[in-house]
Amino acid sequence: MSSDGQGSASPPDGADDNRGEKSESEGNLKHELRTPLSHIIGYCEMLMEQAQDDGLDIFITDLDRIHSAGERLLDVVDELCDPAAHRKIDEVAMNHEVRTPLNQVIGYAEMLQEQAKDLGHDSFASDLQNVHTAGRRLLELIVENFASIQVNPDAVGSEFITSKRQQAFAKETTAKQNKAVGAAIATASLLVVDDNELNRDMLTRRLERLGYKVSCAENGIEALKLLRTQSFDLLLLDIIMPVMDGFEVLEQLKADPLLRDIPVVVLSASDQLDHVVKCIQKGAQDYLSKPFSPVLLQARIGSCLERKGLRDQETLYLRQIEEEKQRSDELLHVILPRDIAAELKATDAVKPRRFERVGILFCDIVGFTAYSARRGPEEILSHLQTLVEAFEQLCLKHDLEKIKTIGDSFMATAGLMQRLDNPALNCVRCGLDMVAAARELPTRWQVRVGVHVGPVIAGVVGHRKYQYDVWGDAVNTASRMEQAAAPGSVCVNKDTWNLVAERCSGRSLGRIELKGKGEQELFVVNAVSN
Repeated sequence: MSSDGQGSASPPDGADDNRGEKSESEGNLKHELRTPLSHIIGYCEMLMEQAQDDGLDIFITDLDRIHSAGERLLDVVDELCDPAAHRKIDEVAMNHEVRTPLNQVIGYAEMLQEQAKDLGHDSFASDLQNVHTAGRRLLELIVENFASIQVNPDAVGSEFITSKRQQAFAKETTAKQNKAVGAAIATASLLVVDDNELNRDMLTRRLERLGYKVSCAENGIEALKLLRTQSFDLLLLDIIMPVMDGFEVLEQLKADPLLRDIPVVVLSASDQLDHVVKCIQKGAQDYLSKPFSPVLLQARIGSCLERKGLRDQETLYLRQIEEEKQRSDELLHVILPRDIAAELKATDAVKPRRFERVGILFCDIVGFTAYSARRGPEEILSHLQTLVEAFEQLCLKHDLEKIKTIGDSFMATAGLMQRLDNPALNCVRCGLDMVAAARELPTRWQVRVGVHVGPVIAGVVGHRKYQYDVWGDAVNTASRMEQAAAPGSVCVNKDTWNLVAERCSGRSLGRIELKGKGEQELFVVNAVSN
């Protein structure tokens, strides 16, 4: 104490000792952390020298990447162990700064080790194993000593399997997975989205070794462009990226009907629970933290592709069912009028109905029996098909509904499925066009047409083979008109003539005896005025 009674306070007993112990502890931790880093960097430098000496240039680029990642981790360790700097650490940024280079060290070391073994460079592979082990040791130390660095060692545990028993188990698991998704691997196209070039390179090479076709994008905008111009089976997506992050990519994917079904596996250096939940809520199928287990990644990819394959197969089946349904509907509409077909599909039955004012048209080919006797079936059916198709078009033109063909006889109605002002006039017009169309065909056929108007009953008969038909005296009378018509003419009785006389020219045939109808005055219609 100074003479004036004022002086600097003495530190509490033991304070200097505590500070000394803390400083020593921090120094020990820094030493522990830097030890595996020195192994990583040292072995890398030796391996790079060996690769240059032995002409193993294929390893040098990736060894340099491991070496650079180790150098970056040295800076990170220095910052973590500096109390002043540590207080200012941004946890999200530090998580990324730790995870990214660690992932590169561990991933490249494992991949190069496999490659060295495949090429028979066992000593080279052994030193790479030392790098791999040092990376794992560094990961364990960081997890143990820095709670703010959220790294789940279990996520990379299977990547560091060393015992032969565990290795055999991993290979067996991989073999089973490969067998289960072998077909998918042979054809699957994957898109890797990550802003870190080394991450993209390492993941691409790993996936290509598994047999996948891999494309890359360095941000969300580039990824969406590729997704909209190419076909991909799976998206491997990072979350923290510039320009457009993974969350925005997920939102746009799910908002696009053409892209929403592409499965997404998120691979992120962040394992924060809220990030995981948010990704799953936005549509991701899975979430893996970096560094990740290659075996686990392969299993997750295989599972997603298998689900996608089943979903694609289901979509294909549904499309095929819809196409079959459309073909069935088209066939039903060929057999039945559209409204009747709709009623049959809706109720599995058609209620018979009475219609009071329906035009009935019958058309028959003159001399068809004799014509058929002199020709082969293919020629007959070909010409008959041409004629019927022409008649069907004329029915559409004049608002008639084809009911059926019976041999060489064609039957249609007017005013049955839709209301018409004068069904008889529609039938007469159609009949005259049928006479002209038959004459223009190469066969030069002549037809006769009978028309009548009256009440009918309409409905569907049969169950195994549906037939929509009409019954009533008007149908029988129209048939008698056709039988009484001269070749190349349209014939009607007095009642029907009265309905069309103002618009038609024609002449009376006088009273003619009709089977089952007695004597009736019949008319030939020559033309219809516009």
